[in-house]
Amino acid sequence: MHIAILTFEGFNELDSLIALGILNRIRKADWRVSIASPTARVRSMNGVVLEAQASLEEASAADAVIVGSGMQTREVVADAALMARLRLDPSRQLLGAQCSGTLILAKLGLLQGVPACTDLITKPWVEEAGVCVLNQPFFAKGNVATAGGCLASQYLAAWMIARLEGVEAAKGAMHYVAPVGEKNEYVDRAMRNIAPYLEGALEALP
Repeated sequence: MHIAILTFEGFNELDSLIALGILNRIRKADWRVSIASPTARVRSMNGVVLEAQASLEEASAADAVIVGSGMQTREVVADAALMARLRLDPSRQLLGAQCSGTLILAKLGLLQGVPACTDLITKPWVEEAGVCVLNQPFFAKGNVATAGGCLASQYLAAWMIARLEGVEAAKGAMHYVAPVGEKNEYVDRAMRNIAPYLEGALEALP
């Protein structure tokens, strides 16, 4: 099982790395979570440099993909050569987008007729792309999910684990990362946000 987190120049550390940390709570030999980037290294909006663990082509072949966000997402969607490298397909992959990553899914034509979540700054650009933006942190339809707000990345990661490994695995991952003394509260809130989008979906894994 390979989950790729698309991470571009100017990325938001919270969006990519919170998901990375939670997804890696699944300890299985065949479970791989990668930072996938268009170049060997990418620098975050705050100057943190990451080395890519996978290429965009490897991400396009992954079982699941999270499209991360950042300060240069509009430059990403304006780069035709870069966008052509993203061959994402919800018929064979779980797809998630975090904040401005929703704009990338919209420009790839993967949100047609589907409402989505994004951050407040990106909202007008996503709407301009013809997508209805919801005032909530998480939404999913079929194999495509979107999240809005940096800390909503926990819901995206929990949804992906629930889809791939089951609800109890998602609860366990969230319980581990939640603050001491607030663990049940955090797990309950995460499950309230993702549970409506799991019904009827667990039997339809890619």
